Amino acid sequence: MHEPSAMSSAVQYVYLASAALFILSLKWMGQVKTARRGNWAGASAMVLAVVGTLIGGGISGQGYLWIAGAMVVGAAIGTPMAIVMPMTAVPQRTALSHAFGGLAAALVGVAEYLENREHLSTFTVGALSAEMLLGFLTFTGSLFAFGKLQEIISTRPVVYPGRNIVSLGTLVIAVLSGVYLTIDPSSTLAFGTLIATSLAFGVFLIIPIGGADMPTVIAILNAYAGLSASAMGFVMNNKLLIIAGALDGTSGLILSILMCKAMNRSFANVLFAGVGAVQPSKGGAKAPGGKTIVGYSIEDAKAVLEDTRLVIIVPGYGMAVAQAQHAVKELANVLAAQGTDVKFAIHPVAGRMPGHMNVLLSEADVPYDQLWEMERVNSSFPEADVAIVVGANDVTNPAARTNKESPLYGMPILDVDKARTVIFIKRSMNPGFAGVDNELFLLDKTMMVFGDAKKVMTDLIAAFKEGAH
Repeated sequence: MHEPSAMSSAVQYVYLASAALFILSLKWMGQVKTARRGNWAGASAMVLAVVGTLIGGGISGQGYLWIAGAMVVGAAIGTPMAIVMPMTAVPQRTALSHAFGGLAAALVGVAEYLENREHLSTFTVGALSAEMLLGFLTFTGSLFAFGKLQEIISTRPVVYPGRNIVSLGTLVIAVLSGVYLTIDPSSTLAFGTLIATSLAFGVFLIIPIGGADMPTVIAILNAYAGLSASAMGFVMNNKLLIIAGALDGTSGLILSILMCKAMNRSFANVLFAGVGAVQPSKGGAKAPGGKTIVGYSIEDAKAVLEDTRLVIIVPGYGMAVAQAQHAVKELANVLAAQGTDVKFAIHPVAGRMPGHMNVLLSEADVPYDQLWEMERVNSSFPEADVAIVVGANDVTNPAARTNKESPLYGMPILDVDKARTVIFIKRSMNPGFAGVDNELFLLDKTMMVFGDAKKVMTDLIAAFKEGAH
């Protein structure tokens, strides 16, 4: 039995430090105040993991050249994504990252199979099959999620008769192909079928899911990518990959469970119910039942906001689309200057990914103590003089409490309708991602201010400043 070399021992210590930092990263990112530290810890862990692998991975000189080339290509793609894509496009960037991560894991599995299939153990082929299945479905699923988030393809669910049978049938074929490949590693038919059906299932998984469920889908795809990396760790006999992938997979799974809980929905309902398939109405200002919705002016909104004690701002996807977070922050400053207490109400599934609103408001330097989660802030709405809703639709819809026929029924919402006055900033009367009209529009206390959120906010700020002179 050979004693481990000093270099090998050093690499294991580097891996141990990396694993510890990954764990601490998740712990610190669990709280807003330590999230920045968590990001740095995660990035440092990844640097250590890469350095340790380069040093102790038994890589030849030619191998280093290939790795260097791949790093150049990756940097050429990743750098513009980080610099050019705005913070409002974080969900799209996250989806693309999942796609690349899933594809990388799957291709490693393909390469390992093609190079060593005659010498792989049954366990290794089983892990390799799981790696390819999860990696390839994450790749196509994340690409289609990106397309929906970027609105390259419709954000509405694509529903058709028997869609769940087609989707689940494709998954069953993929799993059975993986099982057969594990039993008979020489079967190129099973290998090809596994790849094709995994890629197809990723598409079938995402297209019936609407924009309202994108936060949960992002978390689920994160879990798949992590589990694929963990399976790759078993294939490559790399303990750090197993640990990092398991952390990624389980954290994504836990997050998706929390997202489902926040919507009072099950996994099956999110993945297969096709919520949001109802087509929106064509603009206009007509509400259900024919009631005419009156559009209020900037001066009307300003008059209501003067001499207020408590104003609660509810950000949503409309704020993200308009890139209005900085204007929202400036309005909050204007209100605070007149003695108004300002809070931001954050719904856990507002926007297009978990924490979307927190990220945008953080970019605008909104203080952490002004960000109030749904459970804390709902008791404050009855005391609020005004609730300003900036493009948050489904998460403020009272139908979630009262209408059993609504797809939103049972979802915990922000109790915006309990404020004394509601200013709802919206581009049109189109419903939200769930495809249902918001009953909040019909309340006498609601003032609809139509327009781009950033422009409305900018005009409102200007009106306050003009009145101050």
